[in-house]
Amino acid sequence: MQASGTLLHESATWEASPLDLEAYLARLDYRGSLTPSLETLRALQRAHLEAIPFENLEIAIGGEIRLDLASLQDKLVRRRRGGYCHEQNLLFGTVLDRLGFRVVPRGARMLVGEEASRITAMNHTMLAVIVDGRDWLVDVGVGNVGPREPVPVGESVEVRHGGWEYRLERSPVGLWLLRHRRHDGWFNIYQFGDTSYYRADAETHNYHVSHHPDSPFVRRIVAQHNGAEERWGLADLELTVERPGAEPERRELRAAELPGVLRERFGLALDPEQEARLLSRAESLAASVAGERLGT
Repeated sequence: MQASGTLLHESATWEASPLDLEAYLARLDYRGSLTPSLETLRALQRAHLEAIPFENLEIAIGGEIRLDLASLQDKLVRRRRGGYCHEQNLLFGTVLDRLGFRVVPRGARMLVGEEASRITAMNHTMLAVIVDGRDWLVDVGVGNVGPREPVPVGESVEVRHGGWEYRLERSPVGLWLLRHRRHDGWFNIYQFGDTSYYRADAETHNYHVSHHPDSPFVRRIVAQHNGAEERWGLADLELTVERPGAEPERRELRAAELPGVLRERFGLALDPEQEARLLSRAESLAASVAGERLGT
């Protein structure tokens, strides 16, 4: 997608006209500069990650993920929920486009620790933002392993975002490879190329990851927060906290603890009907785990 002012079909442009920018900025509690500069981009990315968590609860309770701008604003802004890559980066890209940034979506192939020589399906939406003639990788939708600030696109680039370290290099298959340094070494996040990517691509990938029975977003309850000093992750009933350079701390939750943890750690409050559905799902997971431990 390109700037909305260019003479392209609407399917190739950002859906920027219905954007309620003031409501989005209030959701972030952002009062900084809106000039389309690298400093603004960096500040907005940090503010977005602080305010809007990564989560799949809509899928876990039997709902649908919609990517039109009205639905994204209703869910992530008005109802103060979170979302995963397709939701987060399409909303953030639309905001950046409104502010005058040149924003180009890209599709990425998630590795999540796999070897960089492996070709996985393209199922992740990310952004390339051009500032002062240079491409910057921007991603607010890759959970608690993602960069908190823009990463310059170039060979053997290493950056630090506070205590968190990232590296961008060419992978064995000729794509850009994003890596994150954990306590046990470099971790491959995803790889991506320079091929054009559009809202229709995101829609297709969104349907697959939200409906395919093997998708982790269909099989699991997921919530993550990408913080400056701590990163929280929920996978079913396991709660994890990570700090730079340290081994993760893990704790098993009881199903009844889940709503409180979602509110306190991730800022996610469900309505009573949604909470009841999620508790039912969590109790089923707990029973399944107990059955496995008992060998039943």
